[in-house]
Amino acid sequence: MTQIKFYGRRDVWSGRRQEMSDTVHGCLTEVWRLPEDKRFHRFLLLDAEDLICPQRSERYLIVEIVCFQGRSDEAKRDLIRALFARAQEELDLPAADLEIVIIESPQVNWGIRGVPGDELALTYPVTV
Repeated sequence: MTQIKFYGRRDVWSGRRQEMSDTVHGCLTEVWRLPEDKRFHRFLLLDAEDLICPQRSERYLIVEIVCFQGRSDEAKRDLIRALFARAQEELDLPAADLEIVIIESPQVNWGIRGVPGDELALTYPVTV
């Protein structure tokens, strides 16, 4: 299971939700082999005065990836590298304006479709 949260300025990113989602999900399907139909994205877009980061431009974007534990450090590094590359290419977002955080949690800490996460039958690998 993977859930994505996007934090950025509303005046910059509100019209680009689909592009942001496609860029990140493309990396997840390619690098972590998530199924195409496993897309759980939330957009937490803020007014300019609610996102204070004077060292970054108005395009500053935070991508938070909340997921089951199990991916190797190399798989996490590969995902981060892919996200920086694709964000530059597809969103014209320089690396200085993108921050990525991966937050892992044991499967047992999740409740999905009426069962604890460690009892789910997944159709994709978590240990990549």
